[in-house]
Amino acid sequence: MQAQTVPTSTRQKADSFESPDFYLIDDLLTAEQKLVRAAMRDFVKREITPIIDDYAQRGEFPAHMIQKFAQIGAFGATIPGEYGGGGLDHISSGLMLQEIERGDSGMRSTVSVHNSLTMYPILTFGSDEQKQKYLPRLAKGELIGCFGLTEANYGSNPGGMQTNFIERSDYYLLNGSKLWITNGPIADLAVVWAKNEQGKIKGLLLEKGMEGFTTNEIERKWSLRASRTGELVFNDVKVPKSQMLPDASGLRAPLDCLDQARYGIAWGAVGAAMDCYETARRYAGERIQFDKPIAGFQLVQKKLAEMLTDITKAQLVCWRLGTLKNGGSATTAQISMAKRDNVAMALRVARECRQILGGMGIVGDYPIMRHMMNLESVVTYEGTHDIHLLIMGAEITGVSAFK
Repeated sequence: MQAQTVPTSTRQKADSFESPDFYLIDDLLTAEQKLVRAAMRDFVKREITPIIDDYAQRGEFPAHMIQKFAQIGAFGATIPGEYGGGGLDHISSGLMLQEIERGDSGMRSTVSVHNSLTMYPILTFGSDEQKQKYLPRLAKGELIGCFGLTEANYGSNPGGMQTNFIERSDYYLLNGSKLWITNGPIADLAVVWAKNEQGKIKGLLLEKGMEGFTTNEIERKWSLRASRTGELVFNDVKVPKSQMLPDASGLRAPLDCLDQARYGIAWGAVGAAMDCYETARRYAGERIQFDKPIAGFQLVQKKLAEMLTDITKAQLVCWRLGTLKNGGSATTAQISMAKRDNVAMALRVARECRQILGGMGIVGDYPIMRHMMNLESVVTYEGTHDIHLLIMGAEITGVSAFK
């Protein structure tokens, strides 16, 4: 029997990833933006890709990455320098998340939740005292944050939440629970959304160790296996009144936070797609069938050409959305379009790349199946694929489908 010619695993040698840039989008980036991306790309090649398959296979979170992310400036990238952040623009932060998700969606989720859903609400809705107390420590990775909005029975309809608090003399008494919380089991600080006695949604800052505040881990996940996901449980938790976000009132506040996270997901999904595409392109040039590389067959070329087209369109969407966000004019519907379409694109790319690799596409020596499984969560969280369609539909028609 003739021995098969199987290319050497891309993960058994140095990560030599090169980003596809078919439309020369780099020409649209500033020198600082390209420098930020290059630094994070080198970081991912050095710190994430050599280890991530082993951690994902074991379903283990690489806890040492917290300090490494802090040192590279991934935490609080857009937070002003006075609070320990990087003060970067939104395109720079998007490029950072693109590179991190090229390494792994779970790693990007860890950073996104910490930044967009913990630091951002404190910066935007918090008191001066809360900003000074928490933001510098979050930026240094001394504290890790999470965001408690989703509940077991209220995902796409967060306004129906049952978690609630009642006012006492000098504290609030909080009861309820939150589910599917990224970073939940490891978080030192939780931004929790709950209803007061009048049914108004407010934001509370809970510190790890508060009496009655416990966490449970969600185990046996097939997706995002290198990140921590859990449940937050509140049983008569006495939350000091100083821990309420003073400028957050109503559902619009947590949805504003979600817009920040969705923006990062739009960029991150492009990173996952690029990693799959580059893996398949290189494999196709090495894999010999019928006496020539499979890259020479029409159907493989069709797949690669269509994938590059999709990735290029997504890159342009991200760049344009980033310019809008830098100008303060990016809308919820625009962010929803980018999140929805870019994640769907990344899933299509991952599935096509898996076919190009054949059986080798399912093994951990290559990143494709890990990306594919991760993206099955990304397409659901921070607003499902269909919910984002309805957000756009409301913008188009002026009529909400949610009521």
